[in-house]
Amino acid sequence: MSGGVDSSVAALLLQQRGAFVQGAYMKNWINEEGVFGDCPWQQDIEDARAVAESLAVPFRIVNLMDAYRSKVVQYLLQGYEAGMTPNPDVTCNREIKFGVFLEYAREQGFNAVATGHYARRRQRGDGTWDILEGVDKSKDQSYFLALLRQEQIVAARFPVGDLQKSEVRQLASEHSLVTATKKDSQGICFIGNVRMTDFLRAFVPDKPGPIKNLNGALLGSHRGLHLYTLGQRRGVGVPSNTLSEAYVVVEKRLATNELIVAFDRPDSRGLYASRCRIGALSFTNEKVPSFSTIQVKPRYRARAVSVRFEAIGEDSAILEFTDPQRALTPGQICALYDGETLLGGGVFEEIF
Repeated sequence: MSGGVDSSVAALLLQQRGAFVQGAYMKNWINEEGVFGDCPWQQDIEDARAVAESLAVPFRIVNLMDAYRSKVVQYLLQGYEAGMTPNPDVTCNREIKFGVFLEYAREQGFNAVATGHYARRRQRGDGTWDILEGVDKSKDQSYFLALLRQEQIVAARFPVGDLQKSEVRQLASEHSLVTATKKDSQGICFIGNVRMTDFLRAFVPDKPGPIKNLNGALLGSHRGLHLYTLGQRRGVGVPSNTLSEAYVVVEKRLATNELIVAFDRPDSRGLYASRCRIGALSFTNEKVPSFSTIQVKPRYRARAVSVRFEAIGEDSAILEFTDPQRALTPGQICALYDGETLLGGGVFEEIF
């Protein structure tokens, strides 16, 4: 229970179905100095505890700060320092919620972990489980579950996945839960409403360098390559031209510490790509056969697009897109789908 309305209603629904429920808040990070902005973990704990009391279910706080720092924060920082843009939320789900925390729950005698994700499970005839998109397509969070393995999915529960967000808030209101009107949190998984640039600058020192265009002309200076991502338009620090065309990041050259920008046009070299390699492949159930045609979401909230999937080795694949894609970004997660069914995911490693 994160202190939000979705996990609150998840607990309510499980209780109504007769499950033995206990609420748990994962204490992953404490921003005591306030150096990263709004990090309301204390209020979240109070709200989660209040909901548990309202439902008359036991509540506990589970300290996972050491595991979170080693498995999520270090992964995040190392990725940015290597010039990539990692996704901490996907990593948190695999390594913490359905990793360390699931192990803890089992040690305490529980057989499943439920969350407020907008996603669904469906059992196959052979007894295995698939993850499906949530019914509310505007809130679907299956993308963030792309790296879960079958043994984790077996022990996962997503009670709100069959509901619209409006129905979740209505249920919370009908049962007088304090989170009924609470705004959805934004920012890093279980850290809070934190701007990624603020978080990074607290751990990775600035390393200024030149901003150049594709022809090598100097346009300005950047604060550090780790603070920028491919496809970024805002905050680049280079004014637009007289035609009011925005500059966009198309390349980060670590060897020379150069940030390369171009105008946001379909023909700008490096901005669009039709072919890429993904690694660290993980499948939710069966492996995707090589030379299959499937759909992928290259980022959260992206529209699913068709690709040709060619396996290379055990944990890598080449994707060929039917239509060129904008700003495919090393380090980000590419989620694999067959219609509504999540097949797995991988990490963008090389863009051709």
